[in-house]
Amino acid sequence: MSEGIDQPDAPVVQEGRGKGDLFAKFDELIQMREGLLASGVEDPFNLVMEKVLSPTRAICNGRETILLGTYNYMGMTFDDDVIAAGKDALGNFGSGTTGSRVLNGTYQGHKECEDALKEFYGMDHAMVFSTGYQANLGIISTIAGKGDYVVLDIDSHASIYDGCAMGRAEIVPFRHNDIEALEKRLKRIPADAGKLVVLEGVYSMLGDIAPLKDMVRISKEAGAMVLVDEAHSMGFIGENGRGVAEDQGVLDDVDFVIGTFSKSVGTVGGFCVSNHPDFEILRLVCRPYVFTASLPPSVVATAATSIRKLMHGSNKRAHLWENSRRLHGGLKDLGFQLGTDEPQSAIIAVIMPDLTKGAQMWEALLKEGLYVNLARPPATPANMTLLRCSLCAEHSDEEVGTILRMFERAGKATGII
Repeated sequence: MSEGIDQPDAPVVQEGRGKGDLFAKFDELIQMREGLLASGVEDPFNLVMEKVLSPTRAICNGRETILLGTYNYMGMTFDDDVIAAGKDALGNFGSGTTGSRVLNGTYQGHKECEDALKEFYGMDHAMVFSTGYQANLGIISTIAGKGDYVVLDIDSHASIYDGCAMGRAEIVPFRHNDIEALEKRLKRIPADAGKLVVLEGVYSMLGDIAPLKDMVRISKEAGAMVLVDEAHSMGFIGENGRGVAEDQGVLDDVDFVIGTFSKSVGTVGGFCVSNHPDFEILRLVCRPYVFTASLPPSVVATAATSIRKLMHGSNKRAHLWENSRRLHGGLKDLGFQLGTDEPQSAIIAVIMPDLTKGAQMWEALLKEGLYVNLARPPATPANMTLLRCSLCAEHSDEEVGTILRMFERAGKATGII
């Protein structure tokens, strides 16, 4: 597991638990949650949106709230063309497919969605999965099996680790974004072994980007295949919104790009695109693809429409970069500790002293009318508690100014600044 991400000690068994209680392993987490709620704060992991007003606003727990924690980077969830496409498909094809892609679950919309992805990335092949998690789970576990090696960044997403576990490949982790550590790990692997290097364009906790240019070169020199997860960069980073690999000029050297529809695309689902000549065989051997019902027709219709519009999203991308630079600079000037020295993506992580203070700050912001994500150990690197902000291209200049004032008031009220 991740170095720098603290693992819990042996759980303290709750009084009254019987031997072999399968929930005993969760005791520490249960106690942490109960202690947090006992302090009187609202449950930060049970927010209810009663009504969504726009990509940037909703009624949350009875309050009109600015949304700054939704990953709706390009604001496509309320796009008129996207909604119209979904309604049309719902009326013409029904609410669901009730089947796997390899049986009755491939409708015209699924092929059109894959065609849109191939055009967006300029690649030969595309597979659509029911979630982004399944895309990583399926591709990694299928191409890297027992006897193969997966070399991955220690801060990789849970779906990447789970894909490795499911495929039973040897996991070789290296220190986060450390080019030299990656090179050392690759040199220790037998030259004739199957090797897959898994990287992320943008890491979702701190919002930092990977040095893909050097990492892809080193991986290829070692004879490894390369998979890059661009979930948090698709649509936004790169001249055409193809992600960090495009931005750093190495997209043509990457074997597989994984992504999701639940961020910039604005719906749900996952995908993999590739130029590998044998890629299509994965449709018959990838278990999370073969044994899962396909996405509803309305979902793939909204995804395809959104993807095609993102091809022409340069103005939105430019405005999102303006929002990111302004919010990052403003929070830094207010005295908050941030996850990166400079804005690197649409994610800005505000580091909290501890979980208690983080929960207090989260609640203070919610009462101001601002929703952000509270991220806690062990999901976070270096045992940190973070308030994770995800900007949207639809946030207006006025809203960003309001957000900064909300952070200032909440930060002073809680003693964070």
